[in-house]
Amino acid sequence: MLSHIKNFKNYTLFLKDFIQFRNQSSNNSRFSKIKWKDRWTCLSENTNETYFDRHYIYHPAWAARILKKINPKYHIDISSTLYFSSIASAFIPIKFYDYRPARLELYNLEIDHADLLCLPFKDESIESISCMHVIEHIGLGRYGDPINPNGDLKAIKELKRILAKDGNLLFVVPIGNPKIMFNAHRVYSYDQIIEYFSELQLIEFSLIPENKIDGGIITNPSKELLEKQTYGCGCFWFKRKK
Repeated sequence: MLSHIKNFKNYTLFLKDFIQFRNQSSNNSRFSKIKWKDRWTCLSENTNETYFDRHYIYHPAWAARILKKINPKYHIDISSTLYFSSIASAFIPIKFYDYRPARLELYNLEIDHADLLCLPFKDESIESISCMHVIEHIGLGRYGDPINPNGDLKAIKELKRILAKDGNLLFVVPIGNPKIMFNAHRVYSYDQIIEYFSELQLIEFSLIPENKIDGGIITNPSKELLEKQTYGCGCFWFKRKK
């Protein structure tokens, strides 16, 4: 009921603004005459602050900063958000692989197909790789991939297989109480991820808390903050020992 009232108020304000703008534009020749049929109604953006998805703004920002520290000759990204590869390729050559390749054309960015359950790379051959907010989806069928309850574990095994000695892996997943939210994603505990990558060295762990009052990106968060999460975002920087 409250949402209906809010929508009504927003639409009433939209009508008022439309009439006012049209009246003030009557003598403006820069554009064609404003018409009701040309409207593109936006009702939910009149807010006191700009909304953003905490997971998908902060974790690429975290990864880009790590990538700048590593400064590899080139970087491999497996299926992470396209915003990361499209922006980071401005300063590092990136090869982006996805189960559903994107038609994205940019200098320094190559696009190709790959299946995380069978990556097209030799053992210990990749020195810099990222796979962020991806593993939690594998095997749930959401993206047309085969149903496989252990698909995430097989994909993790593939990432470890291709990571070179002294290589860097940037890995991001939802963090909280372990559960499967079919068919969207899985949520992992911090301890689960550390166990899955026990062969690798953890260089840095940062948390993006689900509640903005707890901060932005928190490096080495407290146990208490971790235990508060139901859908936080865990950012892991792993390295394979020489």
